[in-house]
Amino acid sequence: MSSALKSLGKSADLRNRLLYVLFILAVYRLGAHIPTPGVDTKALAEFFRSNANTLLGLFDMFSGRALSQFSIFAMGIMPYISASIIIELLTVVVPHLGRLKKEGGQTGRRKLTQYARYLTVALSLFQGYMLAVGLEKMQIGSSLGAVIHPGAEFRLMTMLTLAAGTCFIMWLGEQITERGIGNGISIIIFAGIVDGLPMAIRGVFESLSTGSQTVMKMAVLVGGMLLIVAGVVFCERAQRRIPVNYSQRVVGNKLMGGKSTHLPLKLNPAGVIPPIFASSLIMFPATIGQFVDNPTIKRMTDWVNNGSVLYNVLYVALIIFFCYFYTGVQFNPADVAENMQKHSGFVPGIRPGARTAEYIDRILTRVTLWGALYVSVICLLPSIVYRYFGVQFYFGGTALLIVVGVALDTISQIQSYVLNSQYDGFLKKGMSGIGRIQPRRRL
Repeated sequence: MSSALKSLGKSADLRNRLLYVLFILAVYRLGAHIPTPGVDTKALAEFFRSNANTLLGLFDMFSGRALSQFSIFAMGIMPYISASIIIELLTVVVPHLGRLKKEGGQTGRRKLTQYARYLTVALSLFQGYMLAVGLEKMQIGSSLGAVIHPGAEFRLMTMLTLAAGTCFIMWLGEQITERGIGNGISIIIFAGIVDGLPMAIRGVFESLSTGSQTVMKMAVLVGGMLLIVAGVVFCERAQRRIPVNYSQRVVGNKLMGGKSTHLPLKLNPAGVIPPIFASSLIMFPATIGQFVDNPTIKRMTDWVNNGSVLYNVLYVALIIFFCYFYTGVQFNPADVAENMQKHSGFVPGIRPGARTAEYIDRILTRVTLWGALYVSVICLLPSIVYRYFGVQFYFGGTALLIVVGVALDTISQIQSYVLNSQYDGFLKKGMSGIGRIQPRRRL
């Protein structure tokens, strides 16, 4: 990372890319404060503060607090993420999409991205309409609701406004990916989460000034947070490397192969998808309980209340399930073993083919279990810290995994860009030197 920072002052192109990313993020944060017409934003913000532990609070975090303000970016990038996950899962079920993913190459990936965009528009229109209907029926205290003038015009205007905002965020993310550094969608989510960090720091100082928390307890908490962040960085970079050897083979008139490498299996191959899915499912009853006056649903809401024993058990069980499920969708040991065999690769001591697939699957199962337990511990940290310290742990759970993961990925891409720039400069100098070589004169 230090070499990348040193090269930042030398590479004008890298500076321009980073400045472009900052410009796009400024546009995104500006749009997050433009309110949608026809909504009482103060009453809505009060409602979200009282329902921070429901599914609405999770979506509000991913939208950068734009949902609680009900801005034009209220739905954030979540419809695009949902559409991408749906298309990814459909590649296993629909043969045409599966062929595009495996055999389509760059053209197939562009086609799948195009399908995800179309599905994003459809999901945005549907979710925008449902949000408008929910706002009209919402009761906040003694007021009539959060909508100033309910009706068909408000529903249509809100649906189109929120869908346009989501599509614009999707376009901003693609611009960051093409003209900036890093994955644009991930960086936008990162910016939305980090936006609440100043408020969390202010809350810590307010608790110290009022005397509700001691300096010693806060020092222990801050030290523990730093250790947790270091542990997350270590686990996100952890790999189980399976040695792979490639035999020499004749291709045309050349002898190729004969090298040793490894197959890296990440400790957490599913990323942040399992905790997002688990949080969405387990918070669903609490969210429904805010809009439906039913005794059965109220009892279910009390059973799975955030911080209860049943809540934590179900949360961990769902995280482990989705870790295995999403890893199975993303990584197929049989395909990996087949590709290795096609290129004369083998694992030392393991017969190529089905035996290699079984060996990789056995290792992947064990690695995924440890990764699922690690993700579960990180996701339970906010409730643990709140129980023993009485403060909200801002960078806990899914937010911590996203922030650290995006930061590591962006740093890696910056380093790769700097390295490629150095190679390009070296090749240009070499070619210019070759051009200056004068032919030897014959005697």
